[in-house]
Amino acid sequence: MAQWWSHAVFYQAYPRSFRDSNGDGVGDLDGVTTGLDHLADLGVDALWLNPVMVSPMADHGYDVADPRDVDPLFGGLDALDRLLDAAHARGIRVTMDLVPNHTSSAHPWFVEALANPGRRDRYIFRDGRGPDGAQPPNNWVSVFGGPAWTRVTEPDGTPGQWYLHLFDPAQPDLNWNNPEVFEDLEKTLRFWLDRGVDGFRIDVAHGMAKPPDLPDMSVTDTALLRNSDDDPRFDNDSVHDIHRFIRRVLDDYPDTVAVGEVWVHGNERFARYLRADELHLGFNFRLVKADYDAAEIRDAIDNAMTAAALEGATPTWTLSNHDVVREVTRYGGGAQGLARARAMALVMLALPGAVFIYNGEELGLPNVELPDAVLQDPVWERSGHTERGRDGCRVPMPWAGTAPPFGFSSTPDTWLPMPDEWAALTVERQLADPSSTLAFYRRAVQLRSARGEFDGSGIEWVDDQVFRRPGGLTCAFNTGTTPLPLPDGEILLTSGELVDGMLPPDTAAWLV
Repeated sequence: MAQWWSHAVFYQAYPRSFRDSNGDGVGDLDGVTTGLDHLADLGVDALWLNPVMVSPMADHGYDVADPRDVDPLFGGLDALDRLLDAAHARGIRVTMDLVPNHTSSAHPWFVEALANPGRRDRYIFRDGRGPDGAQPPNNWVSVFGGPAWTRVTEPDGTPGQWYLHLFDPAQPDLNWNNPEVFEDLEKTLRFWLDRGVDGFRIDVAHGMAKPPDLPDMSVTDTALLRNSDDDPRFDNDSVHDIHRFIRRVLDDYPDTVAVGEVWVHGNERFARYLRADELHLGFNFRLVKADYDAAEIRDAIDNAMTAAALEGATPTWTLSNHDVVREVTRYGGGAQGLARARAMALVMLALPGAVFIYNGEELGLPNVELPDAVLQDPVWERSGHTERGRDGCRVPMPWAGTAPPFGFSSTPDTWLPMPDEWAALTVERQLADPSSTLAFYRRAVQLRSARGEFDGSGIEWVDDQVFRRPGGLTCAFNTGTTPLPLPDGEILLTSGELVDGMLPPDTAAWLV
């Protein structure tokens, strides 16, 4: 029997941007709870929450100081319990972000490591190179820009060792050769699973394990971050021991799921993470990275299907998340970008496997060009103000009304400013319009879950812009510049209006 997650629609809620319940301008867990009816009406099966653990918020929660508590900013543990109860009452499962590659520099372990050099074995500390150890131990660069090493001042006030941080200096990497790190992770997993959490999205699932000799990188161009074939920072073989360990814990909790953020080259290397005793699901980002081009889209789909099939695993699909430019903007912006985003939503939802929708995607939200002064992503500072970072895709959700904060909060002073033009994109406004993007998403998700034509695990390509599911669904999409004839069948749903019975550019259709 197929597991629930093998055909589920997950909704990614970025909690600080979903809804604010207490008027501080930052979204929180009670805000997510108040939005659950919206998710139930959308038809989603599960929720993925970005990190809500205790954190100084140097990287908006991905710097965890206490992995077994909820930060007061998000409402504390009681708020999570309320959310779990309310979601489960609606048949919506809840998965949380897990951050096992690193901790916050405010974590008690790291504070102890700075004060006591004898307790540094939970992290990756090394002596420097060159005279007086003044150079970093190797040439590794941070994903956020700059070197991946920071030198500490020893308790006696002298310059001391260096510690590794593949991301921000406030995020020191853990040493997974230390059994204490495994023991602590198991405590964390069981803490949340015992509380009723239904699984985890594992951050940097291709990270964690480091080669013992920490060799230099051959390529340090930041444009290749996460994607170099011989990048020693990621995808080391012993990372799979960590995933097998996580899976053994989850196997004690039936129906729970582990979803990995996996950035690796090659189908065979990707498939290793989906072996029967490792991750249940793994994000393959080829579709996110594909341009709105028929050959690229087909190649991305085939690639992801092939990679999952190598281990008999479930493919996982997404078009956006909190780390990438929203698809409306990626596909050209404006009316054309929205039309293409809607077409790609039909393509994605027609595919077999698990689907992830990022909050605001169902409203057709674009990226926002924010003024320099409000940018908060550490990438902005770490890159010396050359990379704007990810704030543009994290602007809060518009719910109702005609002016900011659009029902997101009771204060207009939201953590990132909301553009006036989003008055046309609110949930309230779109619910009143049967042709809205929200109405379209609700219809598409409902059909996907209710119709037998979506059954079966494979697809068959008719041509570069038409594929069929074994259950009888046909999906056609037009990435060209002239209308295309529709395949035979009864029209189930289109992403835009047909023209004289033809499929116009930037449009997709489902037929049965």
